[in-house]
Amino acid sequence: MKSGLFGFLFAMWGLIIVGGGIIVTLLGPISISGFGDLDWFIASVIKAIIAVILVVVWILILSKLKNFIFKKEINL
Repeated sequence: MKSGLFGFLFAMWGLIIVGGGIIVTLLGPISISGFGDLDWFIASVIKAIIAVILVVVWILILSKLKNFIFKKEINL
């Protein structure tokens, strides 16, 4: 039982670290030009949308992993 919980915690922390790396390395440098004073706003909106999508994907992955671990533990 503990191995399933530890696996879930390891996956959770792994996704947090990978997500942070993606945000910093890929989303950080994004810049938009050609909209005048709204350049920073449009770039921020794009970054926020991508970050929210990543959070939803991470939640779905962790939910699937949790369901797999619980089903495996119940069948033992």
